[in-house]
Amino acid sequence: MKALNIDFADLRTLRLVHEHRSFSVAAQMLGVNQSAVSYTIEKLRRIFDDQLFFRQGTQVEATERCSAIAVSAESLLAEIERLATPEAFDPSEAEHTFTIACNFYERQLILPLVMRRLRDEAPNIRVEAINSISQGHLQLKRGEAELLIGPLMTEQAGFYCRNLLAERYVCIMDPANPLANAPLTLEAYLAARHAVVLYGGGWRSGYLRYLDRLGHVLNQVLTVPSPAGLNRIIAGTDLISTVPRRIGETLGGSVQMADCPCPAPFNISLVWTERTHRSPIHSWLRELIAREVKQALGDAARDGPGIEAD
Repeated sequence: MKALNIDFADLRTLRLVHEHRSFSVAAQMLGVNQSAVSYTIEKLRRIFDDQLFFRQGTQVEATERCSAIAVSAESLLAEIERLATPEAFDPSEAEHTFTIACNFYERQLILPLVMRRLRDEAPNIRVEAINSISQGHLQLKRGEAELLIGPLMTEQAGFYCRNLLAERYVCIMDPANPLANAPLTLEAYLAARHAVVLYGGGWRSGYLRYLDRLGHVLNQVLTVPSPAGLNRIIAGTDLISTVPRRIGETLGGSVQMADCPCPAPFNISLVWTERTHRSPIHSWLRELIAREVKQALGDAARDGPGIEAD
């Protein structure tokens, strides 16, 4: 009967401590002080008659029983959220705040399409866009985001993916750059001076990974964290920069585009978890995003191996 004293907030606390191996990180994510987390874990220790967590040096480690409980807790939390979601809803009346993990590309090209449609069809829906960089899958797993949009796929259990767009890289440069007058060869590309977008968070673009495999290194004169303002940076210089094609098209006539000699095509995808997979309102949003992207941007990607779509 002690188990009846557990509430879902307790299980979420346990899951976060287990995920991060840290009482302080769990407290920060929950918006409470660390003593509240400690109190909850102590309560669960008595209920489960297990130590749950112990310190080993400077690290917090989980007992074997704690790890089993954390796995079950994740399933329970996903199921209760599904049960609490209405089976039917009217978009024009629906109220919800979606948290979407995405980056510059998606905010520049996809989010404007989505927001225009939401304002027309679901005026009470709100969106919180957070940076994902390379952490999108962790943000989904931890419940920090409900949907990830980006060039990230996973075949891990518990994730679903739907491809939206096929994308490739182009090089942008000042129209007066001598490289703008002929097809760009790999040799000329390697000899050029580059403004490289690094994005941050450990993310490395596909064309850079391609060059890594060949053992080549670019002559990086400038590194920037996003493509914003690259057209103004490159104008009047001998610099070139490599960006996704659709981003290059948004930078205006002050730069000229050329095909990148590094064949590193990629997909922009929607990724979500079991927690929202069966939710009507989340399914509706995924369909809305896919529809708007297809209509406005075209060139949809084909689902590949290991992909599970709606």
